[in-house]
Amino acid sequence: MIEVSLIPPQYIDACWDKIEAFIGKAAKYTYGRYTTSNIYDLVKEGDYQLWVAIDDTQFKGAVVTNIITYPQRKLLGMQFCGGDDLKLWKEPMLELLKKFGLASGCDGIESTGRPGWAKVFKEDGYKAIWVTYELPLGE
Repeated sequence: MIEVSLIPPQYIDACWDKIEAFIGKAAKYTYGRYTTSNIYDLVKEGDYQLWVAIDDTQFKGAVVTNIITYPQRKLLGMQFCGGDDLKLWKEPMLELLKKFGLASGCDGIESTGRPGWAKVFKEDGYKAIWVTYELPLGE
């Protein structure tokens, strides 16, 4: 059975080695904006939240979130997501994130990522509202 849980910052070290590869794969798609080390620091400092999916004793996935406050809205930002067997833990993870977001006063969950995520989350009610592209200047 899949269990999903928020890991408090003081317990990050107890599971980081088991989920670091999941986060590392997600960090790769930030194109130099974040390293796994940067993400660890953000979670450890308490500015971001680490959520894990565990099947018995095996870690299946991890999600890193943060609260984003815009002038007119407050959203739970799902910044990094990675793991194995997403179909097994996606639904319970989203349910927990929805509850956390509502309890935190958020009116939605925001996520950016590769275009393939649009298909993954379409059935959950997500809709693509824009796509961000970047034109690098220089080398």
